[in-house]
Amino acid sequence: MANKIRGEMEFVAGEHRYTMLLTLGALAEIEDGLGLANLADIGARLKRASSADLAVVAAALLRGGGHEAMTPRGVLELSCDLATLVEAVGGAFAAAGLGAAEVPDTAAPFAGASCSRSD
Repeated sequence: MANKIRGEMEFVAGEHRYTMLLTLGALAEIEDGLGLANLADIGARLKRASSADLAVVAAALLRGGGHEAMTPRGVLELSCDLATLVEAVGGAFAAAGLGAAEVPDTAAPFAGASCSRSD
């Protein structure tokens, strides 16, 4: 179960429960993985993120949440639909007080096995 006081965000993919946490290390990994110069560039980049960008960000947040072996490729292999993954990433940023990235309403129709947030 996610510890909301710590800023953890939890979601379910397939039969597994995952925890995301925006740590200082995760922020540094996101900056590096996306080739950004500073924190201010993260929000703008996430508004136009590719699936590879999303995988980099989600992997860093999952490692921050205790899933040390998670890689961007591993994120792409999760039994999860895109909308739920985007919501979890946005929720992790919001839980850290940085605000959720804006997600268009068109994210829901993406194909994939259904996942759910665990509140």
